[in-house]
Order: sequence, then C-alpha cells, then structure tokens
Amino acid sequence: MATAAVSVPRNEHPPAPAAEPNRRRKRGHEEDQQARYFLAKEGSSPEKPELGAEAANEGEALIKAFQTKSGLLYAVVAYKAEAEIQGGSPTLVKRPVRK
Repeated sequence: MATAAVSVPRNEHPPAPAAEPNRRRKRGHEEDQQARYFLAKEGSSPEKPELGAEAANEGEALIKAFQTKSGLLYAVVAYKAEAEIQGGSPTLVKRPVRK
C-alpha cells in the first residue's frame, strides 16, 4: 500500500491577538439609576411577573433566588417621563427615579 505525503503550508505570521470586546460606556444619567431587586412571588413567571420580597442588593437576591423553586428574580428600575423643550419642540425623555 502506497502512502502519499501531503505538504501543509506554514503560516509565516503569528496569529493576531483577539480584539478586546467593545465595552459600552454608561451615560451619565444611567449611573445615577438605582435598581431594586425582588424575588418572584410563588406562581410567578416571566410571562406574568409578580414581585415578592425585596432583597437588599443584587448578591443577596441571587442567593435567595437560587434557593427558591423557580430561581427567578426581578431587577426593577423606575423612570419618570418628562418633556424637554428644545428648539421650540417638546421631546420626551426618561429620568430615573431614586428610591
């Protein structure tokens, strides 16, 4: 049985380093918003969310949600709709509401 040798060309250049992922920068007003974390109420689902007990922070909410049957938690950020007048025409904007 005869075997044939196959020559594979070598890559002369080392592979380029992977580009760093683009990280989104938060806009100034988004840094002020404060999320509140709630466990899902018994029988709640993503299709019909019902808020249960509030957790003090995200870490606590994750731990408590992991210990529940559903494992669901909700992060809630409240906004208020306001009108800004720019150049004579109103523009609707959302402003975060603080707890």
